[in-house]
Amino acid sequence: MMNIANQLTILRMVLIPVFMFFLLGDMPNGRWIAAGIFIFASLTDFVDGYLARRLNLITNFGKFMDPLADKLLVTAALLCFVQLGEVSAWIVMIIIAREFIVSIFRAIAASEGIVIAASWWGKVKTNVQMIAIILILFNNWPFEAMGWPVADLLMILAAGLTLISGYDYIYKNRAALK
Repeated sequence: MMNIANQLTILRMVLIPVFMFFLLGDMPNGRWIAAGIFIFASLTDFVDGYLARRLNLITNFGKFMDPLADKLLVTAALLCFVQLGEVSAWIVMIIIAREFIVSIFRAIAASEGIVIAASWWGKVKTNVQMIAIILILFNNWPFEAMGWPVADLLMILAAGLTLISGYDYIYKNRAALK
C-alpha cells in the first residue's frame, strides 16, 4: 500500500493535465480555476515532504517522484504561458534545460550510490518560480493596476536563480562525475 506522502505526489501529477485544461480551455473562470489547482498542487509538495519527514515515510519512490512532480508542474505552467504568449520562450528554455541537466546529474550520482540533497539555491529558485507563476495566473494582480511588471521581473529573477542554482548544484557535487 502506498503511503500518504506518495499519494499526494501522485495527486500533484494527476492535477497537471486538469490544470492545463482549465488554463488553456476557453471557459468562464477557467484561469481562476487553474490558479486554484496550481496553488493546491504546490501546497501538496510542502505537505507531502512534511509528512514524509515527520512520519518517517521517506521512500525511494518519493525521493524520485516528488522532485519529478514539481518539475512537471512548473514545466506545464511555463509551457502554457509560452503558448498563451505570456512568458518568453528563452526563460522557459533556461528553466527546462537546468532541470534536465540536474536530473541527469542526479541520476549519474545515484548510479554511484551518491545521494545529492536539494540546495538552498534550488529551494529559493523553486519558490520564486512558484510565486511568479501564481502572479502570472492572476494576471499580475494586485500589481497590474500600478503598472508594476512584478510577475515579469520575478520570471527573469527565476531564470537567473535557475542558472545560479544549476551551477551551484553541479559545482558542489562535481566529485560525483569522476
